[in-house]
Amino acid sequence: MTNQDIETYCLAKKGVVKEYPFDKVTAVYKVGNKMFVLYSDMSDEVSLNLKCDPLYALELRSIYESVIPGYHMSKKHWNTVTCNREVDDKLVYEWIDDSYGLIFSALTKKLQNEINLKG
Repeated sequence: MTNQDIETYCLAKKGVVKEYPFDKVTAVYKVGNKMFVLYSDMSDEVSLNLKCDPLYALELRSIYESVIPGYHMSKKHWNTVTCNREVDDKLVYEWIDDSYGLIFSALTKKLQNEINLKG
C-alpha cells in the first residue's frame, strides 16, 4: 500500500477533504470537518491513525503486532496501523471504511444529508 493508494481511496468517499492542519507532511482526511485518517505522507513506511470502536481496537491490537494504540491520539478510540506484510491491504481498506463510518454516523443528520446530496 502506498501513500497514493490511501489518497485515492480516501478521496473517493463522499464529502472527504485532505488537509495539513498540523504540519506540511501530516495528511489528515476529514468528513464533516472531523478526522478519520491521519498519516505522514512523506514517510517510506506507511503508517495510519484510524478511528476504531474501542473494543475492536483492543482486539486488533491483540492480534496484530503492527496495530498499536493511536500515536498522539486517544488510545481508546484510535489505532496506529503500520502497513506491512502482516496486515493485508484489503484489511486496511476495511479499517479505513470503519473509521469513515464511525465519523460519518456521528455527524448531524443535516450534515449527513448535505454530504449525501453532494456525493
